This record gives sequence, C-alpha cells and structure tokens, in this order.
Amino acid sequence: MAAAKLQALWNHPAGPKTIHFWAPTFKWGISIANIADFSKPPEKLSYPQQIAVTATGIIWSRYSTVITPKNWNLFSVNIAMAGTGIYQLSRKLRHDYSSEAEVKAVTKE
Repeated sequence: MAAAKLQALWNHPAGPKTIHFWAPTFKWGISIANIADFSKPPEKLSYPQQIAVTATGIIWSRYSTVITPKNWNLFSVNIAMAGTGIYQLSRKLRHDYSSEAEVKAVTKE
C-alpha cells in the first residue's frame, strides 16, 4: 500500500522528478525567512519586499489551481507567502500609523 502511494507520488506529473516539485519546495525558504522575521522590529520591515511577497503569493496561488496538473505544493507555499506577507504588512502599517499618531499627540501638548 505505502509503496504504491510512493510510486504514484514519484511518477506524478508534478512529482519529485520534475521542476514542478522542486521549485515550490525551495520557495518554502522565502516563507520560512518571513516567519523568522516575525521577531524583527516593524521599523526594519520593507514595504516593497512585503508587497512583493504578498502579491506573489496571491497571484501564484490562483495560478496553481488552474494549471494542469494541479500543483498543491505550489498552492500551499503561495498561501503561506501571502499569509506571512499580509501579516508583516499589517505589523508595518500598525507601527507606522500608530507611531505617527503618537508623535502628533506629543507635539500638540
């Protein structure tokens, strides 16, 4: 049973013998790096970088569901990219806008 499933995975059109497997597998490194940056101070985050990560995740998530064969590895890594990018953007926006409001409140006093 397990051997048959491994054989099916091995021979799948998006299996380990193809670039369709390895490209998304290595793309997980971007999501892992973005997760590691969760501890980074928000002022050190980059809008262009996080917008690119988020947009890439959203666009390629959609694309991975319309291609043949469906590539669920590509779909899952791009959902992770979109999610981590959105989270990082929200951290950056919260920091920038709450910081500006605090500075304005202090200067008015």
